[in-house]
Amino acid sequence: MSETKSPLPAISDLDLAGVTALVAELGLEKYRSAQILDAVWRSDATTWAGVTTLSKRAQETLAAVARFYSTETVEREDVEDGATTKLLITLSGGAKVEAVLMRYPPDPRRGRGERATICVSSQAGCAVGCPFCATGELGFTRNLTAGEIQDQVRLARQILRGEGRELTNVVFMGMGEPLQNLDPVLASIDGLTDPLRGGIGQRRIVVSTSGVVPGINRLAQVRPQVTLAVSLHAARNPLRDLLVPLNRKWPVEEVVAAAAAHARTTGRRTTFEVTMIDGINDRPDDAAALVQVLRGSDSHVNLIPMNSVAHTPWQESSAQRIEEIAEQLRASGLSVTVRRNRGREAGAACGQLAAERAGAPAPAAVARRRELLVVASAAALQGRRSPTPLAPSGPLAPSDPLGGGDAP
Repeated sequence: MSETKSPLPAISDLDLAGVTALVAELGLEKYRSAQILDAVWRSDATTWAGVTTLSKRAQETLAAVARFYSTETVEREDVEDGATTKLLITLSGGAKVEAVLMRYPPDPRRGRGERATICVSSQAGCAVGCPFCATGELGFTRNLTAGEIQDQVRLARQILRGEGRELTNVVFMGMGEPLQNLDPVLASIDGLTDPLRGGIGQRRIVVSTSGVVPGINRLAQVRPQVTLAVSLHAARNPLRDLLVPLNRKWPVEEVVAAAAAHARTTGRRTTFEVTMIDGINDRPDDAAALVQVLRGSDSHVNLIPMNSVAHTPWQESSAQRIEEIAEQLRASGLSVTVRRNRGREAGAACGQLAAERAGAPAPAAVARRRELLVVASAAALQGRRSPTPLAPSGPLAPSDPLGGGDAP
């Protein structure tokens, strides 16, 4: 019986010290370290053979010990007249993740020039299990390495270089809960902000969390210039228990308090994300509850129309209702933006691509799931808290939807 070989490590998992040590171990010239980092982060090469600054001997020596990219395959589709590029990436072991590259024109009203943002995944799947999210329905497969996260950014930069553009922002808002994979996420931020590698300013990076309080606290201490976003979705615990199952471990009050402490420590304003779901969290009293928990904080609220997914009976709130809620929040003194979902045309938002490729769950499981969500949402809207989260109906299931979140 033949043994399955582990894939070679990816060069993107190494910093300057790691590359320097590798170069010495391989008996290559010392100056090759700088050439390697420059090729990895700034060239159009996709393999070692394409790195023209390296000798053929160096190319072959490196190819024998390290992969140039951690990706196995990359599927690309451009949508929305080229404003959005979806990438479906297959990693070692067959795990699939998504990255979405979004291009924005200049906005003179806000004093913004042209921007390009990559939304990266930090996990294959997700263990949190938010019922309105396609990724949550997949369940959890595995954490990504720092190199696998950084390679999503490298792919985006390579695409943009071909267009004469530059990557300006990175947001950890793809598949997975970043703060449940915190050490690789922090290591990837190190790489992205290292002048010799990514060269991106910390202030141009956003880490979004569903409310892993120990991770929020640690992020404030070790990466104070990174912007924090919190997927809040509801300000009352019974409803947030349903929408964000982690709320049973870290309820609204603890999450908002952790975000406020983060803001005090870092001087950076927190963004609170609210996915707008028709008849669920878009009523005037939902907005009033949001004002109550956020009043006095230096925060910003993003209202986001829900992406429809098959396993839930819910639909997105109407544009009129979202604007009414926005005006109610603004009248109470909160800063609010109504955000348009990018990637929706291609099903490239919130794990939809990977969910589609994973295969549809059995119709009976979907029907039962929808029935349970109707009952659970009715109870939550009446203020009754459910003791346990609903299990996904998809092909994978989280082993522990509440665990794995304590920051080391």
